[in-house]
Amino acid sequence: MSDQFELNAEARTDMGKGASRRLRRNAGLVPAIIYGGDANPRPVTLIAKDFEKALENEAYYSHVLTVKVGKEKEKAILKDLQRHPAKNRIMHADFMRIDDNVALRLHVPIHFLNETACYGVKTQGGIIQHQETDIEVQCLPADIPPFIEVDMLEVQTGQIVHLSEVTLPAGVTSVALALGEDHDLAIASVNAPKGSDEELDDAAAESEDGAESEEGADDSKSDDGDSAD
Repeated sequence: MSDQFELNAEARTDMGKGASRRLRRNAGLVPAIIYGGDANPRPVTLIAKDFEKALENEAYYSHVLTVKVGKEKEKAILKDLQRHPAKNRIMHADFMRIDDNVALRLHVPIHFLNETACYGVKTQGGIIQHQETDIEVQCLPADIPPFIEVDMLEVQTGQIVHLSEVTLPAGVTSVALALGEDHDLAIASVNAPKGSDEELDDAAAESEDGAESEEGADDSKSDDGDSAD
């Protein structure tokens, strides 16, 4: 894990939906809360423009943050964000305190490597499709990776990259795979281009199957007729 990020906050005493609305509209602040651990939940506010700028860095979503409230500091991770459904601005943020000795669960973004050089794309003309953009993992705070790499270099058309094929850093485990093989999620795939030889062959095979079925039906009718005679 790389260096921690720091986030400045102020204690909040004015509570309720009306108060939160005034903070957002009149003061340019985002209401938030820090919870978890042995301490009581702590309502705080963040400067909206600074917080939104910080969130442009994807590492904020999978790093331990140092939240400074006055002279006090709390180590936490960003657990949840509520955004306005139409304007996409941040309405509220939840931070969960962390303990260096207690494993936690969080979603880590995926970085797909060699997509343009991918065999299925460059040689076979396929198209990469991402089924997942992050992976839920469990690990100690010190082991949180900023991202997880998935190399697409040798993936061919029609091939699917599953969660079990992704190499996770030491000390990091997949939450889904811990539930069993049935939870081996598809991460990415390379689809054949439309109108490719593979699709045409499939269509031809389906057409032949249909023709054979019709011939079988005609033969059956013919046999019935012969029996009648």
